[in-house]
This record gives sequence, structure tokens and C-alpha cells, in this order.
Amino acid sequence: MAQVWKCSGLRWSAEGPALVWDGGRRSALPWGKRVAFAVPEGGVRTCVGARGHVCPVGAVVPGRSTGARCEECARLDRAHSVAADTIADDPRPYRVYLAWFGPGMVKVGITALERGPARLLEQGAVCFSWLGTGPLMAARRTEELLRAALRVPDRVPYAEKRAVRSALPATEPERAAELRELHARAVALTGWPESLRPEPCQVADHVGAFGLEAAPAASGEVVELVPGGAVRGELVAAAGPDLHLAAGGRGAVVLDTRLMTGWELLHPGPGPAECAFPAREFTREPDGLF
Repeated sequence: MAQVWKCSGLRWSAEGPALVWDGGRRSALPWGKRVAFAVPEGGVRTCVGARGHVCPVGAVVPGRSTGARCEECARLDRAHSVAADTIADDPRPYRVYLAWFGPGMVKVGITALERGPARLLEQGAVCFSWLGTGPLMAARRTEELLRAALRVPDRVPYAEKRAVRSALPATEPERAAELRELHARAVALTGWPESLRPEPCQVADHVGAFGLEAAPAASGEVVELVPGGAVRGELVAAAGPDLHLAAGGRGAVVLDTRLMTGWELLHPGPGPAECAFPAREFTREPDGLF
């Protein structure tokens, strides 16, 4: 019987991205690596549980869910989540950041100081700058100040991020311009919490870390994994939870690794580069009228 694996997701470190498997095994993902896996015929996607606990009922979850959790486990997972604003007494220092994903796509967020830039890599931020550092609730109030005063959102949908990733400005100064302008407007606001220390604008660019400079343009994205489906391709870039795979056809296809969780996966055996999972093409606005 073929050996099966369960994926826990994509993790970022100073060495780059790696797929993590149940049991703690990691598969490093250098550019050019061949990525290949299949979902067995008759396979079923089950809930991954929450906070180290297995799902008590082994619930079946939809193929298009990026969380891979049933309603009860999703509720448990968010019960003690900083992101869900359910913790008010975390004593750790936090940083407020501005993240840029493409033209017109900037968000404000917070992350624990001890995590460094990991949160920005996980979100697929093309570039970012710190805005301030302080206690959790001060960071929260600053985040809300920017949302109210400057209409900066705290979320950008992944579908929008990946659709523009292949058409980013070519140079770092061009990519940083929007962040620098917004940072200046943010620090000029009145009403900052006294306990939050402002930080200078120092834009960090992740185009190199993500491998986007030399990667072929992505033409579409996998929407779900299905029993009997498989993918074989060469890793050409990665950003956030996404793998950009040259898998035959035109351009690269983007695979959100969160769609892999909850499935039992196996090696598909030899074969040509291809993506045999349902996918949709990115739609782009025409450049102009002729």
C-alpha cells in the first residue's frame, strides 16, 4: 500500500519556505524543486482539529475551505486568537505594520515583536514597514485609528493579492512609494496612544525572498483538491501560503497550500508536468480601448 502523508501547511523562516507534515517532518522548497502529490481515489478531506487537539467527530470539510476546520473546531481555534481580538491581557510587546501587496493594496496589522517579519512573509506582503511598537491594546488602538482616519483596511483577500503578483512595479522604489506616503500620513495623525513608540519608515522588500523577479507570470490558481487529482510541477516562486508551480500549459499555476490540509496525500508517480485539479484563470482588465 502506498504511503500517505498529511500536510500541516507552509512555514517561512530565514532559510525560505518549507512544507510541514504531520509529525513535524519538513520539506524545504528551494526554487526549481519538483513538487508532486496526488489525492487518492475515494479520498475524503477531514477537519484538522484545533490547538493541538484532533476533531472529536472527524468531520468532513469542503474542498474549497482554506481553514480545513469544522464550525466547532474553527470556533475553538479563534477563542484565544490575537487576530480575532479575543485577547486583551497579552503582556508581550507588539508591532504595528503597514503591508503592501500591489498597487492600491495596503493593509495595517499587528504582530508580536518576538515574531519579527514572519507574519509578513506568511501573508505574502510584497513589501512592508513597521509603524510603531508597544503594548497589545495600544497597537490595537493604533490599528483602529488608521482604519477610521485613513480608511486603511486590516485585510486584503488572498485572491486579490495573487491576481496582481505577476504585474508588480519593476523596481523597489516604485514598490515602496505607496507605503512611504501612507507611513508619513499615519505618523502625522493625532490621537496615537502615548504608550506606542512610532518607528521610522524603513521599507523591506520581499520580491527576492519570494522568487518573483525571475518567475514566469501566473496564469491562474487551483480552487480545490479533489479525489483522483494530482499536480506535478517545478517551484518557481512562493509567497505567503502560495506555491507558484510551472505545471505545464501557459504560465505558472498558483497553489494555496492551505487547500492541502485535511487530505491524505501520496506520491503520484512519474509523469509530465501538469495540474489535474480544478483551477481558474486570472482575469485582467484590458489595457485600454482601441
